[in-house]
Amino acid sequence: MASSTLAPEKPTVNDIARVAGVSLATVDRVLNARPGVRQATVEKVHRAIAELGYVRDTAAANLARKRVYNFLFLIPETENEFVAAISAQIEEQAHKVLHERTILQTRTAAPFDALSLVSLLDAIDPRETDGVAVFGPETPAVRDAIRRARAKGIAVVALVSDLPSSDRDHFVGIDNVSAGRTAGELMGRFVREAGKILVITGSRLARDHLERRQGFDQVMQSSFPDLKVLATIEGRDDPEIIHSLLPLILAANPDVRGIYSSAAGNGGLLRSLEERGATRDLIVIAHELTPMSRAALVSGTFDAVISQDAGHLVRSTVRLLKATADKSPFNPAQERIRIDIYIKENLPAESNADQADG
Repeated sequence: MASSTLAPEKPTVNDIARVAGVSLATVDRVLNARPGVRQATVEKVHRAIAELGYVRDTAAANLARKRVYNFLFLIPETENEFVAAISAQIEEQAHKVLHERTILQTRTAAPFDALSLVSLLDAIDPRETDGVAVFGPETPAVRDAIRRARAKGIAVVALVSDLPSSDRDHFVGIDNVSAGRTAGELMGRFVREAGKILVITGSRLARDHLERRQGFDQVMQSSFPDLKVLATIEGRDDPEIIHSLLPLILAANPDVRGIYSSAAGNGGLLRSLEERGATRDLIVIAHELTPMSRAALVSGTFDAVISQDAGHLVRSTVRLLKATADKSPFNPAQERIRIDIYIKENLPAESNADQADG
């Protein structure tokens, strides 16, 4: 008869109580970070946990308590296609996580409007919301509002554009400096003659836009000194602003060889290029694979698009909000948002454009 080895039983809360010499009620209060336990007793319980190698089954504990998670996404109120893709993914995920006792809601703030965002943050009731994802500008007022939210016990994730000065819990998005460096490398390799490069951004209040410009400049200055990068056009992700400004700038700078559109508002860029004609004499690199940028790649108006997966962004945000609310570990590799580079020849099928992250 083959012999078998029984796996050791996992330590339980009863074992913690026994080793620490306290009641089950005290262990429960310590595990759930509830008040009313002396610091010396808390330390005794934690020593017992470490000695026993106890790992809490958060999912089972939440199920037993009938815990419901309420997470809120604060996103810009805009018609740009990338934000629309994020909104669609939030809606899709909201249906998928209902069985996990998780509720997702969305509220919008005017684009780059710090006061609007602060008003939404300050209105969050910690009795109704466990965590919030913030996609917005980095200003002192926003920073302070996020700190107030965290002081109430609300988990905070910065989405797409980081807010490190706010002491947010996590950031979900690509490394935007690396994305800008990638754009610079592509631009420098694609442009065939000396000249000028134009950069279109959304707002200097958006850290993702600033970091992309920073990375772009690093590569252009160090590797492609024959290409002079002009002052940034701040289009506020508004196609009309970009459409009105671009012809004037191109007329004043006939030696522009490339355009780096580091934000949204590509509708205005495309209209200007179509009206100008001869779009193939300019190298154009943009961000986010959307129906509009896909069509521009296919037509040859855009040469490359640097993108991030909207579905991965939303799924990762939900996982990190939940981990923060539970004070439980997470897998950093799973939450790392990759930088995708698309050219006309490697476009995914439209139905598979949103790649799964596992």
